[in-house]
Amino acid sequence: MQQHYKQDDPIQPRREGADRESFGQRIEEDAEKVVEKVREEVATARRPWYQTRKWGSALLLIYATLLALFGILAWVVYFHPVLALDVTITHLFQENQSSWLRFTMMAVSAIGNVQLLSAGLVALDVVTFGLMDLRLEAIVIVVVSATSDLLDALMKSLVARPRPSAGLVDIITAATGNSFPSGHVMSYVAFWGLLFSFGCILFKGRHWWRLTLLLLSGLLVVLVGPSRVYLGVHWTSDVLGAYLLSGVCLGIGLWIYLYLKGKGVLAPRRARITHLRKYRKW
Repeated sequence: MQQHYKQDDPIQPRREGADRESFGQRIEEDAEKVVEKVREEVATARRPWYQTRKWGSALLLIYATLLALFGILAWVVYFHPVLALDVTITHLFQENQSSWLRFTMMAVSAIGNVQLLSAGLVALDVVTFGLMDLRLEAIVIVVVSATSDLLDALMKSLVARPRPSAGLVDIITAATGNSFPSGHVMSYVAFWGLLFSFGCILFKGRHWWRLTLLLLSGLLVVLVGPSRVYLGVHWTSDVLGAYLLSGVCLGIGLWIYLYLKGKGVLAPRRARITHLRKYRKW
């Protein structure tokens, strides 16, 4: 009788469907809670706006001095493609041929060697910032990275400096194209330097993700230049020029970002709602 009841009960299939629907809703609600918790932690870590402008202004003042230095350096290497100082510095870098140092230098440059990997990291950060309701920051990452790539290609074609040759230095990693400025340094400063800047001026506190972001991005920006010289694919002046030019690109990007941030462009939804409440009549 009990089995016959289960087979003929018309309510039972509907209950099972309701249970499956309820289970799916619980999973979706749990996922939303996790994302919401991360958003709240990020929102709690954000600096007050006046502190953000203070940090941003200090960075912009530093970046503003770089353009003239880059112009002078580009003029020098255009007329003197091979500088004795460059050769000497590369020899000093390459004196130590230990396996751990070579592996480290190659590992630092590895991200920039694979264009698909670099593009994937940009896409990953765009998605991550978007999930955190930081849409303006996500757009700035894309624009600054693309602008840096365009400037690198433009300056390489204008200066047309050849890369170091095997007769002058050890070529540990082969590379093609022109040498000035270093494309790796340009892309690293644009991407990782921007993430480091966001970590400094946008967030506060000793959250593990903030410290990890600052440490990783800072190390990559600092080490990518020496790695290119050590591997024999760039001169020191190529690296220095890339740091200068990408610093200008990053500085302008931050200036525009801070301006748009002050205007409330693509502000987080919660901040926008709070702002609009002041003007509501109900």
